[in-house]
Amino acid sequence: MLSEYFTKRFGLTKQGADNLVKGIGYTALLNISLMFPVGLYALLISMWVEPLMGGEIVDPNLGMFIVLILIVLGIIFAFAWKQYHFVFNTTYVESENRRINLGENLRKLPLSFFENRDLVDLTSTIMNDCTDLEHVFSHAVPQLLGSIISLILVAIGLFIFDWRLAIALLWVVPVAFVILYLSKRLIYKGGEIVMEDLLDCGDSMQECIESIRDLKSYNHESEYYGKITGLTSKIEKSRIKAELMASGGVITGKVVLNLGIVSVILLGSYLIMTSQISIFTLLIFLIASATIYAPVENGLMFLSEILMMDIKIFRSKEIESQVVEDGMTEYSLDGYDIEFKNVDFNYDDLKDVLSDISFTAKQGEVTALVGPSGGGKSTVSKLAARFWDPVSGEVSLGGQNLAKLDSEKLLENFSIVFQDVILFNTTILENIRIGRKDASDEEVLQAAKLAECDEFVQKLPNGYDTVIGENGELLSGGQRQRISIARALLKDANVILLDEATSFLDVENESKIQKALSALIKNKTVIIIAHRMRTIANADKIVVLDDGNIAEQGSPDELIANDGLFKKMVDLQNLSGEWQI
Repeated sequence: MLSEYFTKRFGLTKQGADNLVKGIGYTALLNISLMFPVGLYALLISMWVEPLMGGEIVDPNLGMFIVLILIVLGIIFAFAWKQYHFVFNTTYVESENRRINLGENLRKLPLSFFENRDLVDLTSTIMNDCTDLEHVFSHAVPQLLGSIISLILVAIGLFIFDWRLAIALLWVVPVAFVILYLSKRLIYKGGEIVMEDLLDCGDSMQECIESIRDLKSYNHESEYYGKITGLTSKIEKSRIKAELMASGGVITGKVVLNLGIVSVILLGSYLIMTSQISIFTLLIFLIASATIYAPVENGLMFLSEILMMDIKIFRSKEIESQVVEDGMTEYSLDGYDIEFKNVDFNYDDLKDVLSDISFTAKQGEVTALVGPSGGGKSTVSKLAARFWDPVSGEVSLGGQNLAKLDSEKLLENFSIVFQDVILFNTTILENIRIGRKDASDEEVLQAAKLAECDEFVQKLPNGYDTVIGENGELLSGGQRQRISIARALLKDANVILLDEATSFLDVENESKIQKALSALIKNKTVIIIAHRMRTIANADKIVVLDDGNIAEQGSPDELIANDGLFKKMVDLQNLSGEWQI
């Protein structure tokens, strides 16, 4: 029952929840075992106090005490060992699983999810939030519940010993926890403020790093530095404010706990004066107060931390609760024609990006998408690969509705070259091998040569084993684009999507790349987006998009003859080619 609650409340795996329950149990046993020395003190005190009260003199057996001390230490060590394993070791394993699960969820989510979440937010959830939750599951939850369990068991013993002093000692505990719980809203509000400020600062820092060249070129560093300084100062203030909001309930609870010792002393003194208890009994309760209140004080702080973690738990659950793109993994295709049937698409129910799009990109032909910027060309290519699903209408591949197919399985049929190339901080060889992970070095090198990479790679210090930095920062835009094309050549899929694949290349290299692409696209379905008219001069079909609609479609010669938007674009580009300084 408790394990199921933890799974639902904290989003733990079943194994993680089971380990947390065991950790709580061993924490309680450890807390109880720490009371055993109190028993030894009581036994020793009784041997000294009884003679003073007129009782029989008992000679302490030193050997027996040493044996008892060793036994107690052994029990404490055994419980501490088990508690450490189930509270700490397994928590870090669970934290690893949490991060992997979040990453897997993100990998399977539709791109529409990422339109509303930025990189800093998602990175913070996977890294910072999970780190903070590690502390909650390794310290706060086990210690809090372990303290409560051990406190209940010890309280039962104290009530048996003397119920009046037990009430005087323990009445403050529930009062302290109630006071803290009543401050829950303040704690949660403080956590929200800190989280918002952290994300704002993270966004600004990432923006600063990404645009550092522009900031320097326009002498804007001091203004941006001032902005970052202000945001970090705001975080400092919000953290102090959040700590004050949380500490108010904790400090008040600790003050109330001290009243328990006062009430024990007052009641105990009265009971001694009226000969209802011995001084030995009062000493036992005073010693117990020092042992009992310590874990309760820790419990107050841990409860405050747990209440503050609700925001981070909610952020993780929000990702895990998103509906992932799924579909058939086993299916057959009747060729590789891509067909758009009356497709409408928009972002978050805003103005339509695409409206009533219908055309077919046939296998063995090159279909070019052209039109003014913002016309919907890139959106069409992404719908073709099921990066998004249309709002209405249907996109199909080989007769299969893409919305019914598993995205990962579907993309096995696609080689894609985007205008914005993403590279990884590893070697050129491994960056190209992403196209097909089981490719041999010889196959990778062959694809690189076809993509005209060999020319610049041979000039690098370690050739194809050169580590190119984060997102290929050591390479030019054209070099990065050629690596992306090499990936597509290596994958050699049946559907090719080229989104401004040669936009960063000069005329000479573009001509070379187009020769390589000619070999790649034979008998395949090719959709190409380009603004340079010479790039699509040999296309079999051109679809002209304007403001989310198909303005016209047909072969280049047909569209030139129609004297429409395509003809106008060609004339304007020819005119710009004649411009001189």
